[in-house]
This record gives sequence, C-alpha cells and structure tokens, in this order.
Amino acid sequence: MASADVDMRIHEDQEPLRPGRREAPPPPRYYQASEMLPAEQGPLHSLLQKQPAMLGSLQVMSGIFSVGVGILFAVTQNINVSLCTMFRVSYFTGGLYIIAGLVSNLLFKNPKLLMVSFTMNCACIIVAIIGAILISVDLARFTSGDRVFYKMEVLQLCVLALEAFLSAVLCFWFFKEKPAKSP
Repeated sequence: MASADVDMRIHEDQEPLRPGRREAPPPPRYYQASEMLPAEQGPLHSLLQKQPAMLGSLQVMSGIFSVGVGILFAVTQNINVSLCTMFRVSYFTGGLYIIAGLVSNLLFKNPKLLMVSFTMNCACIIVAIIGAILISVDLARFTSGDRVFYKMEVLQLCVLALEAFLSAVLCFWFFKEKPAKSP
C-alpha cells in the first residue's frame, strides 16, 4: 500500500498587512450533518397521519345535505305525516354532524379536543341509529300514493348510514389513540 506523509493542518497567511491592502475574506466552510436526528413528533401524530380532518369535512358536508333534506321534508310534507318530519330527524342529525365535523377538523390545531371529538362522534352514532329507526318505521307505514316522499326518506336513510359510518371510523381511530396517550 502506498502512503503519503502530508501535513493536513490549515496554514494561514502570516504576512502582515500592507497599507492599502485589504484582507481577503475567509474561504467558505461547508458542514455536513454526520447523523440525521428524527423530527420531534407532535401530539396525536399517528392519528393526524390518518387525516381525520378529511372525514370531518365529509361529516360537515353530509350534515349540510341532511339539513337540506330536512328543509325539503318541512316544505313538502305535513308535520303529522311522518315521524322523520315530526321529530325533526334531519335537522337534529345534520346539526350534530356539522358540529362533530368541525370539532374533528380542529384536532390538528388543538389536540386537547380529542375527548370532545370522541364523545361527539359517539353521540352522532347514537342519534343516527335512532333516526334510522324512525325512518324505518316511516318506510314500513308507506302508502303507494307518496312515492316521492318514500324516495326522499330512503335518501335520508342512506345519508344517515354514511354519517354513522364516518363517525364509527373516527371513533375507532380516536379510541385507538386515547389509550396510547394515557400513562
């Protein structure tokens, strides 16, 4: 093997400055990281990777749609015709889902809302089940003359199923995250 005996020290110009001569700027030094440090993960990092804000936005949109269907029910039906109209199922579920979706969207900015969002989504599931039961009773009492109302109630039932599914997924994610953060 070949080897060389070379002086590796940095030698500086020891020459005194003459009048009128400016000192040259030091040569640039380049540094390279020798080890990558992992970035500090914030609270709820693994949960936020799953994008609960996207599902929260879907909850808000389905809630707005549910309120819109409720307005259609209120305008086109007599209040005593269906249980869905009588108990204002569309308004109640729509409003609750809009609020739950907004709280789910706020998790990114304020992780302390995890328990509030979990509770809201559990309440949304319960309200969706009650609403689905009321709509199912209406559908069982269906008469052949109200075909348009039948289609609207089936549409509302599908929206409730979507809302319950979204809340169930969020509750599952929140429940998995909750024990991981407690000591």
